Amino acid sequence: MARIAQIKRKTKETDISIDFNIDGKGKASIDTGIGFFNHMLNHVAKHGFFDINLAADGDLEIDCHHTIEDVGIVFGKAISESLGDKSQIKRYGSAIIPMDETLVLCSLDLSGRPYLNFDVNFSNDKIGDMDSEMVEEFFRAVSTNGGMNLHIKLLEGKNNHHIAEGIFKAFANALDTATTIDNRIEGARSTKGLLE
Repeated sequence: MARIAQIKRKTKETDISIDFNIDGKGKASIDTGIGFFNHMLNHVAKHGFFDINLAADGDLEIDCHHTIEDVGIVFGKAISESLGDKSQIKRYGSAIIPMDETLVLCSLDLSGRPYLNFDVNFSNDKIGDMDSEMVEEFFRAVSTNGGMNLHIKLLEGKNNHHIAEGIFKAFANALDTATTIDNRIEGARSTKGLLE
């Protein structure tokens, strides 16, 4: 069964559509109107082996907040929808990723119970054309709408670009592991018998 999702979400602030394939090859077509954010989402596709087609039209004349947060909402929903009942997935994924002087930890559980622990401080307000505080807001929206327990921790790092890139790459690797099918698992990997 194909593990794919198509989500469209339109509000007075944003108009977003995504086609998401968990079992892809890392192909991406991403346009959010925010160059640095596009760059980060391309890393998620490439390093997670997800195929992502995403288009977002947001009120960037105000700032990048609504667009990035709403992309996180749509992305989280796409992950959840594509996994269905989460039968046979590994559920847990962790990665520690180096990026030059930077070292980032990401650990997640597709438990159905959203929680974000984001232990990262940026030294600049912006990275390219993206507000650095929006990295956390993006992952909060992903966690909430994807039913994901998500921990992101900066272990080492100074360069803000490297830190952000390390975060998105670590997330991609951890999510790839967690969504992998394991034929040893019967149904959901939970003593409850379901993940929701």
